[in-house]
Amino acid sequence: MNSYLDFYQHLGFSLSLLVLLTFLLAGTVKGVIGLGLPTVSMGLLGLAMLPPQAAALLLVPSTVTNLWQLAFGGALRALVRRLWPMLVLIVLGTGLGTWWLGLGAGHSMTRALGAALLLYALSGLLLPPLRMPAGWEHWLGPLCGLLTGMVTAATGVFVIPAVPYLQALGLQRNELVQALGLSFTVSTLALGAGLFWRGAVGNAELGASFLALLPALAGMLLGQWLRQIISAVVFKRVFFIGLGLLGLHLLIAG
Repeated sequence: MNSYLDFYQHLGFSLSLLVLLTFLLAGTVKGVIGLGLPTVSMGLLGLAMLPPQAAALLLVPSTVTNLWQLAFGGALRALVRRLWPMLVLIVLGTGLGTWWLGLGAGHSMTRALGAALLLYALSGLLLPPLRMPAGWEHWLGPLCGLLTGMVTAATGVFVIPAVPYLQALGLQRNELVQALGLSFTVSTLALGAGLFWRGAVGNAELGASFLALLPALAGMLLGQWLRQIISAVVFKRVFFIGLGLLGLHLLIAG
């Protein structure tokens, strides 16, 4: 336990508070709209630390909350049968991206993170509901998986292009939420494996990530409560606007 706390002592009080509040907010967003924990946490933590450090803190909260999301919906077996080519390519793409690009520590990776956030926000705000033509799924799914894995390896964000692709499949709401949980779980585990391979995650980082799980779970519970009293559509619009501004800041400032 001391080694876990040593990590936060090394960060200092202000940065540790930022970590806890970030995961509380990120969990709240995920509780309301079913996604957003990795994007919010990577974006806000990217303001104060390098992407590999932020991604290491993300591993446990993202894995546990995605497994939580994955457990409900009743369509897991059917979704695995349908989406396995995409999921396999996410793993391969993340591995290839880790070997080729890696989650670097320079300003270019911070700008890449900003670009990914901005692109995701613009797609959420501007793109109309997509419907994929019949016959495209067999090749577009693996392609989206490969690209998602590459983006994950470079930025720690695994929503582009996986989320627009899954939304275009015409799934029922509960199926879509479960499909997103499945995709995010595979992406998080693949990212974690890449970070371990590059030596970016040790016992201290993993322990600190376990502690970050507490505010993330509290945020999810808060978000699920808020979902009953606020408009999810309005909340999602505000989320994308805020995410876009954050991505633009990271892209410009680096």
